[in-house]
Amino acid sequence: MSEKVRTQLDSRGDRARTRALVVGPYPTRAKDAGRAPIARLAEAAGLARAIDLEIVDSILIALSEVRPATFLGKGKVEEIAEIVKSGEIGLVTMDCALSPVQQRNLEKAWETKVIDRTGLILEIFGRRARTSEGALQVELAHLDYQKSRLVRSWTHLERQRGGFGFLGGPGETQIETDRRLIEERMRRIERELDKVKRTRALHRKTRQAVPYPVVALVGYTNAGKSTLFNRLAGAGVLAEDLLFATLDPTLRQIRLPHGAKALLSDTVGFISDLPTMLISAFRATLEEVTQADVILHVRDASHEDWEAQGRDVERILEELGVSGENRKPTIEVWNKIDALPFERLAGLRLAAQRKEGATSKTLVSALTGEGLDALLLEIERLLSEGRVTREITLDPADGEGLAWAYDHAEVLARTTLPDGAQRLRLRVPPSRAGELERRFPQGEAPGRAPRRGRAS
Repeated sequence: MSEKVRTQLDSRGDRARTRALVVGPYPTRAKDAGRAPIARLAEAAGLARAIDLEIVDSILIALSEVRPATFLGKGKVEEIAEIVKSGEIGLVTMDCALSPVQQRNLEKAWETKVIDRTGLILEIFGRRARTSEGALQVELAHLDYQKSRLVRSWTHLERQRGGFGFLGGPGETQIETDRRLIEERMRRIERELDKVKRTRALHRKTRQAVPYPVVALVGYTNAGKSTLFNRLAGAGVLAEDLLFATLDPTLRQIRLPHGAKALLSDTVGFISDLPTMLISAFRATLEEVTQADVILHVRDASHEDWEAQGRDVERILEELGVSGENRKPTIEVWNKIDALPFERLAGLRLAAQRKEGATSKTLVSALTGEGLDALLLEIERLLSEGRVTREITLDPADGEGLAWAYDHAEVLARTTLPDGAQRLRLRVPPSRAGELERRFPQGEAPGRAPRRGRAS
């Protein structure tokens, strides 16, 4: 066990950081056995640090079987009880899913608070939500999780700060509250989120009328999505070396190499064993992914478990319906190449040249900017596939036609001719090709002789 560390004040400066023990109890025959246990434990510790816990120690346990009462065997429960007592541990995080009975039994045995992986992720999300929509989504997931527990589940309603009540509060004054109150609150939140979903759909419809294509960033948490987003869009999204540094979705306009514009969407990071209730609660937000024209799957090429992380993201995309026949054009963005040794980087460059279905691969460093030009060119190439491009020439007085072009199509190029006429190169998705042809029947495919006319 690590040497006792002096308690420090957290970033708010108003209370001492909770001393925590991280326990990784991984069944030897688990479905996730392909993931290195030490990497899983490191990720669990990272989750705990994301809410300012002071990690006193982390313990790796290989389980031959899961015990119904306490998840762990009796000997391990007693061993950890000694560690908790001697280390003055205020919280034990179990990197697994605990039943309410298992959680309560462990709290009695260790005489301290215990939360499982789902509870820890919910606590992180509760602290990170910045928009009213994000807060509602997290609260809905939290209430769903707490329905069967009713332990410290309502203390967050008495507080103004983030978080959802696992790590202390003013007391357990509402522990006896009837489950009906939870379900009523859940129904109210669901109605509010339905309104949000309809508003988001209207905004999306408005964007489609412009129509700028949408490029969505997805990836494992801490893969560097927000740093890449900031590089491409010149935005100021929070980008820290923390799990789930970004929770609320962000949308910014970017310009592609040949002048076309697109909308770039940053989304919440994925993680292995992401609670189903969170996927459900955030489905409205993640619709940005399902509606995107191109998906950028950002992967941390420097992480030892990057292949398993990639599979986890693919599984969640399948749950969202973005797979099979619905598969969107995808670019795997192998990020953080600045942290790779030369031999590893050379091997990845060779691997990236191999084509696998509709997915292409690009190596970048969002930190240094290396590879971003090639990435933008690849985005532009995928967006142009299947889209209809036409060149039109408008009379100098045809302001109505010029306005329509900017409102309803991508204007890739504009040239003013000697007589004042406007030569435009327009691009629209296939679904709007007919409308473009009706508006500008004089339009020609690029490279053909121009014909002048007015919008119909």
